[in-house]
Amino acid sequence: MASVAMRRGVVRPLVTEVGLLAVLFAFYKWGRTLVEHGPGQAMANAAWLWDFERSWLPNEVDFQQWALGWDHTAFLANMYYVGVHFPGTALLLVWLYMRHRSSYGRVRNELVALTAAGLLVHMLFPLAPPRLAHIGAVDTMLTVGPSAYPAGAAEGIANQYAAMPSLHIGWAILVAAAVVRVSRSRWRWVIALHAPVTVLVVVVTANHYWTDGIVAAALLAGAMVVVSLVERVRQGGVHAADAHEFRGTGRPRCGLADREPRAARPVPAAGDGHGDRLHDRGGDRGGVPGADAPACDDLVLA
Repeated sequence: MASVAMRRGVVRPLVTEVGLLAVLFAFYKWGRTLVEHGPGQAMANAAWLWDFERSWLPNEVDFQQWALGWDHTAFLANMYYVGVHFPGTALLLVWLYMRHRSSYGRVRNELVALTAAGLLVHMLFPLAPPRLAHIGAVDTMLTVGPSAYPAGAAEGIANQYAAMPSLHIGWAILVAAAVVRVSRSRWRWVIALHAPVTVLVVVVTANHYWTDGIVAAALLAGAMVVVSLVERVRQGGVHAADAHEFRGTGRPRCGLADREPRAARPVPAAGDGHGDRLHDRGGDRGGVPGADAPACDDLVLA
């Protein structure tokens, strides 16, 4: 029976977490249908952003052309874009759930908050990626492959006119930050390279502008702040409830004063071989009523 209860205690939370992430995925897929306004506004926003970036950021097309001068760059970048984004984030969640359960909830909430904020920006600011914006960028997924998207820009799971923000970059930064924050291994810095590599990959594949990554990082920072504040409020509420109960009853929730003292057993008569013992184990000791009461841990285990 104990083993069955233990399995249930592990399986039920796991099923709950998988269900929550499935709901998040379905919500994002549903939200994609709300922002498919066609390419008109997305193209206009892309033209505005391209002009805005030129005064302070490197040219994405020039960077792509330089990177594609190296053999196999396009194929490797496409593979990384397609094969690491979802699996890398999923592996992070599994690792945290199995090895660092106390940190799992916080990272999961940060992921949910970031994705929700990203969906909101997708709805408010549709944006065509460089490969669709007619600015001279090469669509490496179309020309070399493999591709994460079908031939139609409005088909599939991802909304291809939702380049702002880059959730590839946002999730990658979250993965890197979580590993560095939780792990103590020297190899954690290798995992942290996932974030800058993703930034380069999304530009080389012409899927995002530099600004898409900047906005994603800002949204993630905001998500982390919100999650941290919510955790503090919840912890403060628990402490306040404990203090309120103490003030209301005048007794701690678990302590000597909260226990009912047991009746002392009779003192053995002289000559029965136990006369030198003042009390049995059940009696009061040292003048402290109820000192024989079980400890808090005993009460819980009972």
